[in-house]
Amino acid sequence: MAKTFIIAEAGVNHNGSVELALELVDKASEAGADAIKFQTFKTDLLVTADAEKAEYQKVTTDREESQFDMLKRLELGEADHMIIANHCRQVGIEFMSTPFDLESLSFLTQRCQIRRLKLSSGELTNGPMLLAAARTGIPIILSTGMGTLGEIEDALMMLAFGYLHPEEHPTDESLLEAYISERGQAYLAESVSLLHCTTDYPAPPHSINLRAMDTMASAFGLPVGYSDHSEGIAVSLAAVARGALLVEKHFTLDRNLPGPDHRSSLEPSELKAMVQGVRDIEAALGRTGKFPSAVEICNRLVARKSVVAARDIAAGQAFTEDSLSCKRPGGGISAMRYWELLGKAANRDYRKDEKIE
Repeated sequence: MAKTFIIAEAGVNHNGSVELALELVDKASEAGADAIKFQTFKTDLLVTADAEKAEYQKVTTDREESQFDMLKRLELGEADHMIIANHCRQVGIEFMSTPFDLESLSFLTQRCQIRRLKLSSGELTNGPMLLAAARTGIPIILSTGMGTLGEIEDALMMLAFGYLHPEEHPTDESLLEAYISERGQAYLAESVSLLHCTTDYPAPPHSINLRAMDTMASAFGLPVGYSDHSEGIAVSLAAVARGALLVEKHFTLDRNLPGPDHRSSLEPSELKAMVQGVRDIEAALGRTGKFPSAVEICNRLVARKSVVAARDIAAGQAFTEDSLSCKRPGGGISAMRYWELLGKAANRDYRKDEKIE
């Protein structure tokens, strides 16, 4: 089984502080995550001045504060990003960040030289972002929260078109043509992964529907993972057991810190437990064949049973149900052959509990 790619989602849990962001990097690396992901945006390009917050954000931050003002407090500058990306290289964890506007996309790909793009669920229907992302040529992880299969397919059409056409504007006909072409499908297979996601914070278990991962994998033939907004680590572990190839999970230094996402995030010790749990599940899934594991071989003789004498038996006496029994250890005539011996004459004297030969 391929190793699950684990993304520790720092998001905006740095609260606008580079020092806090660097500490998050250290904790994610210590926990064993493959990558740590932040969010890159210019507030005035992301949201209108009078946009309301999501309901969960009203609960976790000042209800009267606008979404614009909240995001402005959480915005990191370009120099901040370079410091964080460099620190990630130093500690050996991949730096990732989700762009929320086209300028941020360009900055991340050209200046930060990220190795893969993660597009949020909110970008699933953002044609210009999808098109620009594909034209970077960088592998894309696309979250699909709030989306339908049709919307996912539309997004994949836009990505295929972007991969194939570096300059043209898309039309309905050209999008479909790109999507169904062999080259378009090859680009998608090589470069795109999908994340199932429930866009709620925290997402209640009944809303998660992990079986949708199977549907997405079957419908699109692409690698599928899970972006987890639920509480705890159980659902992430279940997703890996169901075949998720990527798992993304919010984490924070302290759930009591002020900010929109801290309360639905893991703390460092929990992130470490999740990573270890994922690795244990990978090891436990093994192969599809049913055969003895190497560690079982030495236990076969101890645990299985042989046909033995239930009492002393004289040579020439017929074996009967009263004179035979099945007991540990194995290594003699298998208990599966018990009935073959009934009525046959003993070839020698047997003491009680001696294996029949």
